[in-house]
Amino acid sequence: MLRFIMSLSRDERGVSALEYAILAAIVVAALVSVGTVFSGADGLSALFTTLFTKIKAQLPA
Repeated sequence: MLRFIMSLSRDERGVSALEYAILAAIVVAALVSVGTVFSGADGLSALFTTLFTKIKAQLPA
């Protein structure tokens, strides 16, 4: 039984899947936090609206 536990402690086959799962969770948390920060009337959509309005004003008619 001890030999089985020792072999499990040295087995690294599932480690990369766990690392990808943790990385995916971090990316999702970052996207949610960015979405929360830039939501609302002065959020991300207002930023893009202002940006495109300024770009259209600079273009020749």
